[in-house]
Amino acid sequence: MGFLDAILGRSKPKRPDLDQLFALPSAAITLQAGASFEPTGVGAVCFASVEGGAFAQLQREVRALLDADTGSGGIPVEFSQDSYGYTWLTARHEPDAMASLVNDLHAVNTLLVEGGFGPQLLCSLVDFKETEGERSLALIYLYKRGTFYPFAPVPGGREKRDNGLELQVRGLLTNDLTIEEDLSRWFPVWGAPGL
Repeated sequence: MGFLDAILGRSKPKRPDLDQLFALPSAAITLQAGASFEPTGVGAVCFASVEGGAFAQLQREVRALLDADTGSGGIPVEFSQDSYGYTWLTARHEPDAMASLVNDLHAVNTLLVEGGFGPQLLCSLVDFKETEGERSLALIYLYKRGTFYPFAPVPGGREKRDNGLELQVRGLLTNDLTIEEDLSRWFPVWGAPGL
């Protein structure tokens, strides 16, 4: 950052640290013990839609990488587009395989960055469900901020959030994850996979 940037109050954007995703298994244990939320085995990466041959090739590489990882012969990932025009890549594992899910999300993010699609990356998320109840929750990693935040939609399909639960989860996970301090950046992700 230069002298003029400091005077004008501009700051360099924080470089994302994708290795922070590896803190999610520990956070999942804390979340289960402190709030009775368990992983669903669903995780996703969201990015601005792109077209063209380079992106089609990248999709093939992602599928090949994750398919080889599972050894199942099936396609473990799904590409979909939401009503806002964003593309979601969804990976599914057994609920108790959080480390494998996080490895897949990290690999996908890394492939997108190395493929030149880093500026289109928005976030990655991992879904949770209440052990005894119907509430759902996602822990979201903001790629451009290098931070996490909880997103808790109210059950019933209405676009309403459970702010109390989100703040409770923030308090629980401050030692496990780098939590986004600016609450205005806790964007809703309506229609995200698994929620």
